[in-house]
Amino acid sequence: MMNPWFQTAMMMVEAQQVIALRMMGMAGICRPAPTENTRMVTEKFAAAMAAQQAAWLAMMTGRSPYAAALKPVRAKTRANAARLTKAALKR
Repeated sequence: MMNPWFQTAMMMVEAQQVIALRMMGMAGICRPAPTENTRMVTEKFAAAMAAQQAAWLAMMTGRSPYAAALKPVRAKTRANAARLTKAALKR
């Protein structure tokens, strides 16, 4: 895995992109999937649980809990940014 601080920076950039695309969807500028607002809320819980589990497992094996917890969260922000960008460009 790359440097956790670089991964954090990338996650922050992608999160801002996701927020902007979701706001544009709510404003009617682009047309998100009908389930986007529900997905926006429910996926946070799943990502938090995955991050917590990864951090605990990392601590138990002597690895960095920060880097381990970051991995599932970064994966979710990366996937959301790609999915929402693709949907916005399609319309």
